[in-house]
Amino acid sequence: MDLKFTPEETAFQTQVRSFIVENYPAELHARRKLERELSKDEHLSWHKVLAKKGWVAPSWPVDYGGTTWTPTQKYIFAQELASAQTIPLMPFGLAMVAPVIWTYGTAAQKDYYLPRIYQGADWWCQGYSESGAGSDLASLRTRAVKDGDHYVINGSKTWTTLAQHADMMFCLVRTDTQVKPQSGISFLLLDMKTPGISVRPIITIDGGHEVNEIFFEDVRVPVANLIGKENEGWTYAKMLLGHERSGMAGVARSKHQLARLKQVARDTPQDGQPLIADKDFAHKIAAVEIELLALEFTDLRMLAAENSGKSPGPESSILKIKGTEISQRITELMIEAAGVYGAPYLRGMHLDGDNFPNVPPDMASIAPEYFNMRKTSIYGGSNEIQHNIIAKAVLGL
Repeated sequence: MDLKFTPEETAFQTQVRSFIVENYPAELHARRKLERELSKDEHLSWHKVLAKKGWVAPSWPVDYGGTTWTPTQKYIFAQELASAQTIPLMPFGLAMVAPVIWTYGTAAQKDYYLPRIYQGADWWCQGYSESGAGSDLASLRTRAVKDGDHYVINGSKTWTTLAQHADMMFCLVRTDTQVKPQSGISFLLLDMKTPGISVRPIITIDGGHEVNEIFFEDVRVPVANLIGKENEGWTYAKMLLGHERSGMAGVARSKHQLARLKQVARDTPQDGQPLIADKDFAHKIAAVEIELLALEFTDLRMLAAENSGKSPGPESSILKIKGTEISQRITELMIEAAGVYGAPYLRGMHLDGDNFPNVPPDMASIAPEYFNMRKTSIYGGSNEIQHNIIAKAVLGL
């Protein structure tokens, strides 16, 4: 089910669609088709195109470069990006740390960091999770001790996405050990070139280098890089997680993946007829499509609230839970629909026409996508933790 647009909104949709066709870097289409990892410059190339147009951060305040688009226009924009299969913009700067900076940062921090985030001058990574402090993030142990006009940091972070490319990190550190865990955490901005920071890769099941471990050994960070007040970082961290979890709904891309699933099911024969004609399989598709439609309207309600100045609250946990469950379910059904073509998976071997000439088009990425999507119900706060948040903050339990 698609929304009905006004003539003005339809004209905007046409404008966005034309802009993507005319400006999306051709090499990115080729790289994604081959399922190859993108370089840092390739990741940022589309970001910089959108920044030049003024479209890289539609939901930012207008004073910092955001658009005056309506919620429906923002929805259309996300839909068109997904339909064109553009690479996702890195959220760590644009969608996560930027709102924290413009809400709690000093004037100097806003003036310096926000333009750089907008233009793609700095690639950001997230220093939250640690070994032993994932879902229970407040138990983090990375320590920051004040020494004059610097903090000295020792400890480690893990599962740090694409930190091998990062110029900057927003990091939670413990600055007081004598109070309850949530009350002794501070929010610091770190230059990743600072001496004492080391990045070690974690190679995932598909052979990719997406996540990392980070180690800090006597890393000196200026006190000027503290966001807000010392020991009040938990407040800022929760705000950031609200923005992160809202972005995990992934409605536009799930709609695209659902359309792709239907096409695979139409092209897959079973007992002399297309798989999509099988009542049991059609029921499975219908069930996930209903869930996705409900999520879409929930996401639109939150987008409208955000447009009126409201920050994401505990309802963002609903988007995170349902968004990740739906995306995982779609990949499960894709494996089922692909049959034997969803099964072959060799680490480091791409199922393209050169290596596997008998694999039908569009099947090469199915198994890697299935494996990769297993993480989504864990990162950003596991779905079990999100249920606890909803029970406490929404239901009052």
